Amino acid sequence: MTTDARRHHDPAARGFASDNYAGAHPEILAALALANGGHQTSYGADDYTAHLQDVFRAHFGPRAEVYPVFNGTGANVVALQALSERWGAVVTAASAHIHTDEGGAPERVGSLKLLPVPAPDGKLTPELIAREAWGFDDEHRAKPQVVSITQSTELGTVYTPEEIRAVADFAHERGMTVHLDGSRIANAAASLGVPLRAFTTDAGVDVLSFGGTKNGMLFGEAVVVLTPGAVRAMPHIRKYSMQLASKMRFVSAQFEALLAGDLWLRSATHANAMARRLAEGARRVPGVEVLYPVQGNAVFARLPHDAGERLRKRHRFYFWDEAAGEVRWMCAFDTTEEDVDAFLAALSEEMAR
Repeated sequence: MTTDARRHHDPAARGFASDNYAGAHPEILAALALANGGHQTSYGADDYTAHLQDVFRAHFGPRAEVYPVFNGTGANVVALQALSERWGAVVTAASAHIHTDEGGAPERVGSLKLLPVPAPDGKLTPELIAREAWGFDDEHRAKPQVVSITQSTELGTVYTPEEIRAVADFAHERGMTVHLDGSRIANAAASLGVPLRAFTTDAGVDVLSFGGTKNGMLFGEAVVVLTPGAVRAMPHIRKYSMQLASKMRFVSAQFEALLAGDLWLRSATHANAMARRLAEGARRVPGVEVLYPVQGNAVFARLPHDAGERLRKRHRFYFWDEAAGEVRWMCAFDTTEEDVDAFLAALSEEMAR
């Protein structure tokens, strides 16, 4: 018997729109094949998910509890619900993914009130959090219960462990908890040159959303509870939020391949290096301005809108603020030096027109 499977895309095509555009890392695909075959208990009672607890604890400490989920929005909504009561609110940066890019899911699905604060570089500070962390006993106001930060941020910047510790201390002193959206957590660790726990467990983070898809996984993210006493009923919240995978072994096997060795760090380090190469080249092109420090795998730049439109027809990317001519270029684990150099050549040509 034959199948009708066929390729519908050019595997040589590359772009700088998103690290989600990249395929799965070959080592991840190999892990999926290894986990396939035979029967394993469903809904997380399989051998792969059981072993995954030890894999995550090696990175985050002996109290860590991991709950695999389908996607990043699901991870964030599950985590924030687990930290909040029905009358609770979440203080976050105005640029945060939970506020700008999740279709209102925290509010609509999680029934949460978001309290966004402008953060010019994407990072919250105690002073910025204080703008919304008030009125805890005011029955007319949603009660601030959680601070949610993103590492690395939506603007490609990275918190130091000390900065996160300051945020956590401020929150905990007011009876609040701290959630970290780590969709690109590996890129942050690679940039800082520190272990994952240095800016999570050791810095006072209570719960984090751990991203795998943007770092070479086929699908799947995880909610990692670092302070078990800070959450309640995680299994129930994951289920009613539609994030309980029946064949969970295929999420867990990917995470084991990513985290049991150094694949997570190799992939993130490479993506970051390609972003730095891209930024360095772009700075040499007259008329192009790189907007933020390039600390992860993202480059934000400003260039004339018409040049950006022409360039986008040659290499896929997104306008971040189209009216201002601001664009975002993302690198991935499979971005090559040749990809970057070809893009820079096209950028130079379009800017010279």
